[in-house]
Amino acid sequence: MSRSGSDWVRLQRRTARFAVIAAFTAVVLFVLVAGLRGIALVALVVVGTAMTAAALWWVLTRRGLVRVCAMALAVAAPVAVVWLGVTSGLLWLLVICLALGALAATAGWEALAMDTAHKAQPVAATPRPGRPFLIMNPRSGGGKVGRFGLKEKAEAAGARIALLDPGRQVDVAELARQAVADGADLLGVAGGDGTQALVAGIAAEHGIPFLVVPAGTRNHFALDLGLDRDDPEAALSALTDGVELRVDLGLIGDRVFVNNASFGAYAAVVQSDAYRNEKVRTTLEMFPDVLTHRAGPRLTVRASGTAVEAPQAALVSNNPYRVGDLAALGRRDRLDGGSLGLMCVKVDSAADAAVLLRGGRAPGLTVLTAPEVVVEADTPRIDVGVDGEALSLPSPVRCTIRPGALRVRVPRTRPGVPRARPRLNWQRIGLLALAR
Repeated sequence: MSRSGSDWVRLQRRTARFAVIAAFTAVVLFVLVAGLRGIALVALVVVGTAMTAAALWWVLTRRGLVRVCAMALAVAAPVAVVWLGVTSGLLWLLVICLALGALAATAGWEALAMDTAHKAQPVAATPRPGRPFLIMNPRSGGGKVGRFGLKEKAEAAGARIALLDPGRQVDVAELARQAVADGADLLGVAGGDGTQALVAGIAAEHGIPFLVVPAGTRNHFALDLGLDRDDPEAALSALTDGVELRVDLGLIGDRVFVNNASFGAYAAVVQSDAYRNEKVRTTLEMFPDVLTHRAGPRLTVRASGTAVEAPQAALVSNNPYRVGDLAALGRRDRLDGGSLGLMCVKVDSAADAAVLLRGGRAPGLTVLTAPEVVVEADTPRIDVGVDGEALSLPSPVRCTIRPGALRVRVPRTRPGVPRARPRLNWQRIGLLALAR
């Protein structure tokens, strides 16, 4: 082993030892100082958290006075726990021990991360496009196209621009096909993820690269490509100084999606005409019936030999989302893994909602990967949210993945995708700490 390798191993072991010492100190300090009162306070925190989760379930599934009482309980439970911590005189101790616990967890994650090298998604140097064509939506993201001067900057880099007219309906897929027929050797979109998906499908169909300009509201696809969502004009530098990634595309039927397809409660709510203008009110009005199966279809989700009956929500994603890392929920480590991600939630009572706090170990949560996911229903059609677009598709709905189908041109210099935290395995951390 090289000297640098030996130094790396020593650093890993020291980091693991620090994690174990910090965790041990937190536990011993709490037990010695707080004693039985501390154990009782921890029990109250657990009970209060479970009560809050149960109350939130009632808020979503009940109406009228019951909902009002549930809201009051959801607020009162954590307030009561904090008040009991203050009056017991142990709040300072709890804060110190939580800080030690956070240090232990951070050091443990760092030690475990050294077990495997971070493999960045491979990129390829390719010639600068000669006839790039970009579709821009001036309304996306509250007017980012105009605010950042994207049209003028793209034209200065040699791109032809199609600026969508907010006053009339435009078939962006047909617009992209016509651009390819006219000789475009790159397609791009400055807009939301729904438009990105439509044009990405055309680019993949013709084997030409695709450019993502994060000018929408959320821009999840851009985030997982490692782009800066707050600086859409930086993405345009890929026109003159870029590299290419190969990423997968999801398919729902014959329609492309770059992020995910959502079934169940959320998909039913976004179908409502009132949702766009009154999101919270529409959600609270519809959820009591949708979550308790009094309205909407009963779904069955099948993937990799697993069948989930009657989930309230199912999310099929183009590559799996991170699970268990609260700091990076809603992110995907890679877009070239060649598999769909599936998350299903099944909650039938307030007790089930409280158990969901266990995360990935909760019986009501199903998380897996598969090359194909089939969603069936007891109705002829199923409501689906595809990259934020509301659709209604005939049942059953089949989702598949096309590995490496899309060439994406990105700036040579970009923030990149942060490394995922490994699952906190204290047995492994202990072995590293004790190793000589």
